[in-house]
Amino acid sequence: MKKFITTLFSLVVAGALFAQSTKQVNWTFEAKKIGENTFEIHMVADIGGNYHLYAQNAGEGPVSTSFDFTKNPLITLDGAIKEQGKMKKVYEQAFSSEVRFFEKKVDFVQVVKIKGKAKTSLAGKVEFMVCNDRECLPPATVNFKVPVGG
Repeated sequence: MKKFITTLFSLVVAGALFAQSTKQVNWTFEAKKIGENTFEIHMVADIGGNYHLYAQNAGEGPVSTSFDFTKNPLITLDGAIKEQGKMKKVYEQAFSSEVRFFEKKVDFVQVVKIKGKAKTSLAGKVEFMVCNDRECLPPATVNFKVPVGG
């Protein structure tokens, strides 16, 4: 019984910390047509309070922001995801290394090409981690689905 209560308590704490991570970052996802069958997928992170969100190549220590797209035979990814925002490069004592992150807002942009005139969607998930000058919240994952084409 004691083991059950300890496990239950751990799950509740982990859930609360995950909820706090997703509360500190508000994600929005949208597609913008930029050419014939070509779209930019904007994955925008609005970062709350005094937290910062780590770059895709954060450095040693923190969890880098990463995107995992669900395979879709109608969509081809065109190049790497670009980060649009003011990136900071700072030595963080907590990780004993230089790290890269964004404050307030960052727009991750992936260019995609759609086969034909198909109406489909780009789905996936983003994993990220936020910290401030006192604490780091556990990494969190947010699923997304963006309609494109048509």
